Amino acid sequence: MGSKKRSLNSFEEVEDLDNTNTNTEDANIEDTDNDNTSSNLNRKKMKKDKNKETETPDGDASKAGLSSISSSMKPMERRKKRKALDKERQHAALENKEVKTKKMDVDSKVTENKEHTGASSRGTLPKFHIGVFKDLASVDVSVREGAVERLVTELQEVQKAYEVTENKEVVEGELKLEAEKDDGLNDCAPSVRYTMRRLVRGASSSRECARQGFALGLTVLVDTIPSIKVGSVLKLIVDLLEVSSSMKGQDIRDCLLGRLFAYGALALSGRLAEDNLFIKEFTDVLISLAAKKRYLQEPAVAIILELVGKLPTEAVLNHILEAPRMREWFEGCPSRLFMPGHLSSIINCLKESTFCQPRVHGVWPVLVNILLPDIVVQAEDVVSASNSLKKHKKSRKSSSSEEEITRSIQSFCEVIIEGSLLLSSHDRKHLAFDILLLLLPRLPASFIPYVLSHKVVQCMVDILSTKDSWLYKVAQHFLKELSDWVGNDDVRRVAVIVALQKHSNARFDGITKTKTVKALVTEFKTEVGCMLFIQNLMSMFVDEGNASEEPSDQSQTTDDNSEMGSVEDKDSNDFLKTWVVESLPSILKHLKLEPEAKFRVQKEILKFLAVQGLFSASLGSEVTSFELQEKFKWPKAATSSAICRLCIEQIQSLLANAQKIEGLHSMSSGLEHGDLGSYFMRFLSTLRNIPSVSLFRSLSDDDEKAFEKLQEMEIRLSREEKNCVISVEANKLHAMRFLLIQLLLQVLLRPGEFSEAASELVICCKKAFAASDLLDSSGEEGLDDDADPKLMDVLVDTFLSLLPQSSAPLRSAIEQVFKYFCNDVTNDGLLRMLRVIKKDLKPPRHREEGRDDDDDDDEDFLGIEEEGEGEGEGEGEMDEAETGETGEDEEQTDDSEAVAEVEEAGKELSDDSDGGMDDDAMFRMDAYLAQIFKDRKNQAGGETAQSQLVLFKLRVLSLLEVYLHENPAVPEVLMVYLNLVRAFVNPQTAEISEQFGQRIWGILQKKILKAKDFPRGGAVQLPTLESLLEKNLKLASKPLKRKKSAGNLSKKKQSAMWKRHKMIVSLAQDSTFWILKIIGARNFSECELQGVIDIFKGELARYFESKTSQIKSDFLTEIYRRKPWIGHHLFGFLLEKCSSAKLEFRRVEALDVVIEILKSMVSSGNDESNRSASKKTLKNHLQKLSHLVKELATNMPEKSSRRAEVRKFCGKVFRYVSTYDLTKSFVKYLTPEAEAACESQLGELYLNFKKVER
Repeated sequence: MGSKKRSLNSFEEVEDLDNTNTNTEDANIEDTDNDNTSSNLNRKKMKKDKNKETETPDGDASKAGLSSISSSMKPMERRKKRKALDKERQHAALENKEVKTKKMDVDSKVTENKEHTGASSRGTLPKFHIGVFKDLASVDVSVREGAVERLVTELQEVQKAYEVTENKEVVEGELKLEAEKDDGLNDCAPSVRYTMRRLVRGASSSRECARQGFALGLTVLVDTIPSIKVGSVLKLIVDLLEVSSSMKGQDIRDCLLGRLFAYGALALSGRLAEDNLFIKEFTDVLISLAAKKRYLQEPAVAIILELVGKLPTEAVLNHILEAPRMREWFEGCPSRLFMPGHLSSIINCLKESTFCQPRVHGVWPVLVNILLPDIVVQAEDVVSASNSLKKHKKSRKSSSSEEEITRSIQSFCEVIIEGSLLLSSHDRKHLAFDILLLLLPRLPASFIPYVLSHKVVQCMVDILSTKDSWLYKVAQHFLKELSDWVGNDDVRRVAVIVALQKHSNARFDGITKTKTVKALVTEFKTEVGCMLFIQNLMSMFVDEGNASEEPSDQSQTTDDNSEMGSVEDKDSNDFLKTWVVESLPSILKHLKLEPEAKFRVQKEILKFLAVQGLFSASLGSEVTSFELQEKFKWPKAATSSAICRLCIEQIQSLLANAQKIEGLHSMSSGLEHGDLGSYFMRFLSTLRNIPSVSLFRSLSDDDEKAFEKLQEMEIRLSREEKNCVISVEANKLHAMRFLLIQLLLQVLLRPGEFSEAASELVICCKKAFAASDLLDSSGEEGLDDDADPKLMDVLVDTFLSLLPQSSAPLRSAIEQVFKYFCNDVTNDGLLRMLRVIKKDLKPPRHREEGRDDDDDDDEDFLGIEEEGEGEGEGEGEMDEAETGETGEDEEQTDDSEAVAEVEEAGKELSDDSDGGMDDDAMFRMDAYLAQIFKDRKNQAGGETAQSQLVLFKLRVLSLLEVYLHENPAVPEVLMVYLNLVRAFVNPQTAEISEQFGQRIWGILQKKILKAKDFPRGGAVQLPTLESLLEKNLKLASKPLKRKKSAGNLSKKKQSAMWKRHKMIVSLAQDSTFWILKIIGARNFSECELQGVIDIFKGELARYFESKTSQIKSDFLTEIYRRKPWIGHHLFGFLLEKCSSAKLEFRRVEALDVVIEILKSMVSSGNDESNRSASKKTLKNHLQKLSHLVKELATNMPEKSSRRAEVRKFCGKVFRYVSTYDLTKSFVKYLTPEAEAACESQLGELYLNFKKVER
């Protein structure tokens, strides 16, 4: 038995231990005395404590008699004597007062006696106030300490005076406070002797904090007054606190605790260190006391350890260890404490230490101290880390002491933690986690496999899998402390990650619903830590026994449903290997290292993935490469094909990420020092040349040829790149090399599908990089430029054939190559990509027979058919237009009447024809679709062919986005724009995939309509732009059509339709601005621009004359603001149409358009030339302006908001007219009726305007 050395400056801990034992062991240290809830015992104890407080020498004897009588009486007799006891208690109180009075009289008599006899003044004893004992039991610590200080100070003075008194017999006779007893305190003053007896007895009192206060007073008093002998104190403790046969229950407990506190006070006083004669006796009586009750054992050992800390080594060896009872203790223990046999013999005793929970029993810290002595943990961890990174060297030899510690910790964890505590109750599982927390601070990382064993991890997994578990917070706290213990130590981090994942089949985070392992993995900061982690993961992958080294009887530690069969063992092993493979590249995501260090980490990961995923050893499981000077290992059992495929996919991702990080190729560092792709190909070639190593799967003849061609071409391009001095050409070579590597891996990943594409790509490489060493002398692949198609057409076809079934890294490599070659893409290649965007698996529902799609393309760029605006518009429809004057008003109409616009737009806007395709292009398109159907067939229960087609389109969109980014100003942008708009407005786009529509919208907005550059040059024909402009204006004015079936659609679908309609209108408006920007950059003559003016005239006419035109006045205003020249040409026409408008709300809306144009026509310059030009311009339109004002005043709207708009417009017109002194001319054009209407409707506004005329 043992414990850490504890300070006993206060006795709360021992008191808490005792009270915890008798009161269900749940109380806290300071408050345990208040938790004794037995009413009878408490009532009896309160009476005894009160008697102790008020006792006198006679009263003490009386109380002892009463106690004896009370203990011997039967319950009935005690009840009858209750009144008598109360009287005796009152009598004792009176005696106490008499004692105080007597003491004062005696003191005065002694003083008078001294004065009369002429004795020395030193013979007079100072006063001692016994009322200080009351404060010793106070709950307030400061009050108790103050009482002790006063008590000791007064008694020091009393003792000093007593020692110099010549006639001690007189003083003792006058100051007898108790009956004379043989207590051994003959050299002490009567007050000191009385106090000693009072303090010893008070240590047994359970009233408030009496034990703590009286024990503290005893400690300080014995330490301060040398006259108090150690032997006398020991005798006094035994005499005053002896347990008699008549005592029961609480009385026995009080006496035992009183002796414990008294012994503790004596040990803390330090007097035993000065008098070695009594150390053996003290140790024996303390051990004897500990043997009486279990709850006394731990504090008794703590007192012994406290005494050991105050004694020299010689005294400990000669006195404490030689004490008879101490020798009996150690004789029962074997020489090797942590041997499994001995631990098994004491485990039952140790399990009982849970009685003091939530506090950990003191025996466990002592065991931990013995188990893990103070060793340099950091140094050991660094050594273990460095050793784990060394290869082909024998592990270092451990010293005998280290081996002994290793065996001890292993035995301790297996026997105590796993074999006992984890198999028992929740309390003992809780204790197991507490013990592990005690081990952590001084635990070397090399011991983590023993501490976080299979059963411990499984216990945590089972607890944390259910939040309602009783130990959930305990396990959660343990995980937090474990993470804090790891800190920034990579050695600890690796050990913890490996232990948690190894014993949970890599499912720790998944089952426990935590992010413990994920957080630990992302915190690697150093190259050494990463390398250590990689080495451990590799060992986990190769070691076949890692997942099954523990028996599958997991139910022993946790639940009964944790067992796994042999079939599940294999699956779990694959699950662990899957986690290893996925974790290796993920290290690099959050790693910030220097490029060279990061490249070394990448190489280590790449080698492992390549060895385990691409190759297998035909002879044994180990192969040594003398060229690489490395030894490679494989699992004894063949790796599953799923794991091999996962390794290849991770290699692809690793290479793709490396390519992105590299960015533009730098020739200064050379290929050998930073090119992960080049290193991989050299490593691949080296392993393939080892006779006993082969690819993990056999390849067909076609795939074997494709594999060799790709490998050979990559070597040639690498050589060419190394010798290249032009950075642009080097970038092309670099991107193409990575594409070849990705395609080579894809051939292994999906055999039989990429051999043809690989051959075509090799041919493209030979044509693109027409160096002498890239051409085959045999001429087996004809390279006659006249006979073969253009390079970029073949390259685009190759890309399109790869995209349907390509992986993400392969697509990234394709995009990188396309980025450097897209400047050379032909129109045919571009059209092939655009036809994929337009292609649908569903046939058109309303295809007109004999319709020529090519002609349709020429006639209608956006597929918008002309709408008849026949005479069938009745008055009722006109009234409807009146109520739905603006877009906002229209949206307030019943949604059930506005449903079918998408389907109707599909008829008018879609164009799914394959017209213009030659036979070769049609064949290729069919091949792409055939590949999609093949993928659908191979993926049982997977995605549909339609969803596969959408993915194919999204991948082609990525290529188009690259093309637009690299070529924003070429005329072909118009062709891309046109096809993307058609695809976007096609209703099937919204039906099939919202993501596809959003992607097209994003490309149109970011890469075309709002790009910094736009198509320039003479290749862009004005008629084409005029046609696009006209169609976009019609699209912007197109209303949302309604059908009777609209009421059957849900509100969600109706809302989606409204949203889509707004997006189409917005697209048309943005397209209009973009086309006008292109037209404005060409600097066409006024005559050439007449067609543009006519288009806007027609749109304005429809705006005023047709209720179906939903073009926004704000949109027209923005057009004239951006392009003032259009407004200048249309101003007169606009005034005429506004004056003759049949629809009142249209006329009022157009007033803002009129003001915007007028503002741009009238210059704000102050020079005379600008003023005269503006006046002339305004004068030319003065008559039409006055006519418009007349119409507005004559036909003033009824709505107040519109009347306000009219007055605002007229005010601005009057201001412009008066500014240029044209008021008289303006009024001249007004008829008397018009003037009267203006005065009536406009009032002061018009009258003030006329005043300017005068």
